[in-house]
Amino acid sequence: MDLHELYPEHEQLLASWPKTLRVENRELGEALFCHATPRNENEVFTALTPGDRLSSIFEGLDAPIVVCGHTHMQFDRMIGRTRVVNAGSVGMPFGEPGAYWLLLGPDVQLRHTPYNLAKAAERIRATSYPQAQDCADHNVLQPPSEKEMLEVFAKTELT
Repeated sequence: MDLHELYPEHEQLLASWPKTLRVENRELGEALFCHATPRNENEVFTALTPGDRLSSIFEGLDAPIVVCGHTHMQFDRMIGRTRVVNAGSVGMPFGEPGAYWLLLGPDVQLRHTPYNLAKAAERIRATSYPQAQDCADHNVLQPPSEKEMLEVFAKTELT
């Protein structure tokens, strides 16, 4: 087995984790973490999705902040009284290459960290992942632009 692959016991562990998780943050209050939306791990929405389409998803959560991902593009926006932030992506960003992440407390700080892209691409290509070459070339070295992905996601948001 390749050193970069998950062992079956790790897959089982990851599958056992909850779909959403609430964590208390001393400065920000309770934060709700989810992959896409609190109700569905595959729903698509972006910084451009109209708030009225999102209000029913985020109202009544009793959490001042929701941290999500799924679309791999950072944003920080208000949906009703809930602050919704997308952390971005470390290994498969859209836009400028590098690691997108966020820091919670005392406020929300969206971060971007450059790293050795050539070395990361080399390590991906050395795995047994079937699409390793394509992943290295098109997700690490030259990811699609945020504008391109916003156009793609607009066709599938909240479907």
